[in-house]
This record gives sequence, C-alpha cells and structure tokens, in this order.
Amino acid sequence: MEPMVGDPDDHRPDTRWGLLVDPGDGNGRVDSLAIIREAIAVGDRIPLHTHDVDEAITILDGIADARLGDESRRIGRDAVLFIPAGTPHGTANAGTTPVEILAVFPATSIEIAMLERNPAPGTEGEAPRRSRYDLRTGEFEAIG
Repeated sequence: MEPMVGDPDDHRPDTRWGLLVDPGDGNGRVDSLAIIREAIAVGDRIPLHTHDVDEAITILDGIADARLGDESRRIGRDAVLFIPAGTPHGTANAGTTPVEILAVFPATSIEIAMLERNPAPGTEGEAPRRSRYDLRTGEFEAIG
C-alpha cells in the first residue's frame, strides 16, 4: 500500500491504499473486477464523489462516518455499503485508529466526479474535477 498522493482532488499523504485487479482467465475473458484496499488515516476523509459504476465497500476495522446520498451514519467493523452508480458518497475516519476498507468495483476503469476536495498543495483554489481512473495502472485522466 502506498500514500494517497498524486490526485489533485484527493491528496491524503497519511492514508495508504493499494489496487487489486482481476487478471482475467488467459482465455480471452477480460478483467472485470477491481478492489481498492485503503487505510484511511485518523482525521482523513474520502471526499464526497460519484462513480459511473456501482461500488461495494466493506469496513474491515475502525469507525467511520459514511455519507450515502442525503443520509449519514456512523459505521464500524463488518459494515457493508452498497453504492449505486451516480450516488454521492464519502467516508470520514471518526475514530482514533485507521479505518481499513475494501472497495469493490465491477470494472477496472471508473469515472469519478468529485463533489468535494482534499486539494493537493498548489491546487487549493481549483474546482473539483471529473476523471477516469485506470485501476490496473493507478493512472487517471481529467475529463472535460
């Protein structure tokens, strides 16, 4: 897992993340699933955003404040969030230890539209972006 740096809209150097991608079956079936494992640092948050695909998040450890649409809840270990495509969502660490999560996507390339930001240094005055992430490589490209 590596520090969350490089994204101008979600800069969290104390949070760690890693990507796991379905390698396919070697017989022509393309990869179709991706998992993000993340340790959200104390005091950090995943800013409010949307995706163009569904997402499922499992809380492995810690206490988080999760927002899904207009609803917010405090959740902990073993909680599962099912997030329909297009639904605004975000998660904040509400405890004194990292919040360990697994986020599962039915795709290896996802669009993310940021509604809030954790701005990278030097980007504080910029508007939130819409980007396409290639979860196989961790690279992202701004859209529009």
